[in-house]
Amino acid sequence: MTEHAKDRPKSSLATLKGLLPFLAPYRKQFILAGIALLVAAGATLAIPYAFKQMIDAGFGPAGLQDSAHLDRYFLGLFGVACVLGIATAARFYMVSWLGERVTADLRSAVYRHVVMQSPEFFETTRTGEVLSRLTTDTTLIQTLVGTSVSLALRNSLLFVGGLAMLFVTSIKLSSIILVMLAAVVLPIVLFGRRVRKLSRDSQDRVADASALAGEILNAMPTVQAFTHERQEAGRFGASVERAFQTAMQRIRARSLLTVMAILLVFGAIVFVLWLGAHAVIQGRMTAGELGQFILYASIVAGAIGALSEVLGEAQRAAGAAERLLELMAVRSPIQSPAQPLSLPQRTGNGAALSLQHLGFHYPSRPQSAALHDLNLDIRPGETVAVVGPSGAGKTTLFQLLLRFYDPQQGRILLDGADIRQLDLAALRGAIGIVPQDTVIFSENAMENIRYGRSDASDEEVVAAAKLAAAHEFIERLPQGYQSFLGERGVRLSGGQRQRIAIARALLKNPPLLLLDEATSALDAESERLVQRALEAAMVGRTTLVIAHRLATVQRADRIIVMEHGRIVEMGSHAELVARGGLYASLAALQFSQD
Repeated sequence: MTEHAKDRPKSSLATLKGLLPFLAPYRKQFILAGIALLVAAGATLAIPYAFKQMIDAGFGPAGLQDSAHLDRYFLGLFGVACVLGIATAARFYMVSWLGERVTADLRSAVYRHVVMQSPEFFETTRTGEVLSRLTTDTTLIQTLVGTSVSLALRNSLLFVGGLAMLFVTSIKLSSIILVMLAAVVLPIVLFGRRVRKLSRDSQDRVADASALAGEILNAMPTVQAFTHERQEAGRFGASVERAFQTAMQRIRARSLLTVMAILLVFGAIVFVLWLGAHAVIQGRMTAGELGQFILYASIVAGAIGALSEVLGEAQRAAGAAERLLELMAVRSPIQSPAQPLSLPQRTGNGAALSLQHLGFHYPSRPQSAALHDLNLDIRPGETVAVVGPSGAGKTTLFQLLLRFYDPQQGRILLDGADIRQLDLAALRGAIGIVPQDTVIFSENAMENIRYGRSDASDEEVVAAAKLAAAHEFIERLPQGYQSFLGERGVRLSGGQRQRIAIARALLKNPPLLLLDEATSALDAESERLVQRALEAAMVGRTTLVIAHRLATVQRADRIIVMEHGRIVEMGSHAELVARGGLYASLAALQFSQD
């Protein structure tokens, strides 16, 4: 998305139609807000007429002779004000509720949609940009729904009603003022287009700054290790400055639009009022009629000014809506089939796995194949080690098994079923993984392990932690299993984080277990404990192990050696060492290091 930001068409107010599905569930609330709006607008339009009656009748001969007659007009005026106050408060409450409700729904829908995307989406989209759309853009939508739409409707009613009452009061003066007000439309339209473009540019610059900040904050240890704090602060400052300069261009354009609209509108009104004053002097109008005309003219002028402001807000919201709807329009290429197959009942021996002529390249690197014509059959309960130099395709194989991507050639069978014909949740529910880079959430230790199976009891969580040799260090934490582990697990060592991940996978208890360098961050003592736990966990399930540590590899039923996306060797440790091939070279290198 960000790569093509410059090629996107300009957003228009028609983009806002895409928000209708989020507004539709709240028709009742919109109707109530509309009724309050109509009542408030009617009360506003009644005030000038009440003033006319008060001036012409209340201060006429009858009114001057009878103070009670005058009091009735003042009481009537106060009654109109009471209706206006109650209706305005009701309108404000309803539209504010709608703004908050629709924004919450929109944020939830966008986030729910984003987390369903495949890793391909995150190859080309920065997390900071997504966060900007979830916060800044949805706030603009909230302003639109909770304020701008209501103001637009209110001022449209006031404009139409006020204009009609102007003609009722004086056709001649109204015709003159209407012609003069028409001249205001042209600058509003011309500058409105520029404001819309600058609004979109401003939102993009803010998203760029948010993306940069998110990237750097997630890499602070590296930034500080290389003493790049000042450089990164400078980069962010420059990004913020670009966003500021773009925002100032938008503000200048809107300011110019506002001053032109006010000068033209009120210039026209002053001229027409000058004509009206002479009409009163000449006896063609009463003082009350002129007062009524002045108030209606003010209402019409205020409505035009407010509509110009609302138009600017609507244009900004249109840009935000376009960005959000653009995000919602992205469809993950990885989808569950309409009628998925069911996995067979588990027999307790693990899952059978078959890779048939597997070929794959990453979408972002179409010219570089990650896997070439891979063929492999793994029996239920078998432990297979996958070794090879970096870039051989080992991790790619795991990503295909989890169906983060689909291969361009060949297929993967799990218990005889093509994994593309299985429900995604069922497929991934049958696979447990211990990744090389462990993810720890901002939760306590209990909930981090329970992430493996959300319905697990506390006792089951503790049992999994004991199997993964994590129980002792968790018990030593200040609040034990209730201890907060910090953002991204900063309060734990690398080995401790990895044991949390192993406990998470053991709690899931899947038929297929994937271990991606599961013991790489452990010291010798922890590795011995975890290796023993993993050996117990491998019983009754199929296990694929990516490992460079031969302690794990030597215990495997088979060893698969990969290079440049191909299987180049296969056999036991002793057989492969005897062949003197790539595996023997890797083994010799590690033995010499040990």
